[in-house]
Amino acid sequence: METPDFSPAEREAFTSLLDDTSPAVRKQMLARFLFQADAAKQFLVAVAEGKHRELAWHARWFLNELHFCDPAAEFRGFIRSLNYELETGSLLLARTMMPTVDTGDVAAELDRLAARCRELIAEPASVRTRCRVVNRVLFHEEGFRGNTEHYTDPLNSLLPEVLTRKKGLPITLGIVYLLVAQRIGLELEPVGLPGHFMVGCYSDGAPFYIDAFEQGAFRTPGEVVQFLRAQGMEPSIGDLAPSPVREVLCRCCRNLANHCAAAGDERRAVMFADFVGEFEAAYEPKFRS
Repeated sequence: METPDFSPAEREAFTSLLDDTSPAVRKQMLARFLFQADAAKQFLVAVAEGKHRELAWHARWFLNELHFCDPAAEFRGFIRSLNYELETGSLLLARTMMPTVDTGDVAAELDRLAARCRELIAEPASVRTRCRVVNRVLFHEEGFRGNTEHYTDPLNSLLPEVLTRKKGLPITLGIVYLLVAQRIGLELEPVGLPGHFMVGCYSDGAPFYIDAFEQGAFRTPGEVVQFLRAQGMEPSIGDLAPSPVREVLCRCCRNLANHCAAAGDERRAVMFADFVGEFEAAYEPKFRS
């Protein structure tokens, strides 16, 4: 997962373009440097400390711009704001690994999925009927599924990648489900079970749960309890309750820390572990008297 250093040919090409102040060139250079942040920083620092004064000035300009556009810093600011919103947080988290992702494209794809759901809903429709329509669109028409073959691939935890590849973890498939449901007026909640993630509905009489990793299978509370016991756990009532957005995003960071470590990407593993610590530190004062 670590990005390699620039090749000699790349360094030569970037050096030749460094003093080009054309907005289009600068935009492309910034995007490339963000994509290979470690290599770009090493290259730019070397030029900034070199003897060519004009190139050094331009290298410092890029270093300053890259600092202001630091996705990791933006996500830390989001964590510290305590103003958590699932779609915003998911996109900011994705940008820490995909700095050039177009958030507008992601929103447009979610809008498209929601629009297709609306086409298929015949009013008046119950909550369960609406959920069945979401299931049809996501899992049958679009082919979203759990990535059982490469479960620990870090890309499974990034919303834009899940939308593009149509596969992911229980939590990211659940996030897609929640964001589409939100767009069509469905009141659903994230449910962070021990070792698994589901979507919960608490607005239609008896609660029921949706397992996005299992093609949107509906589960009763009793079935969820049986599922957890089959995994060797003794569930509590609190396990069946909605999870705050903070916990959902923190869990995504924890997954990324573990999966990046398994992939040998130690730098990112440390970064995501730090995000987990930020979430825990930001929330800790809420428990103090």
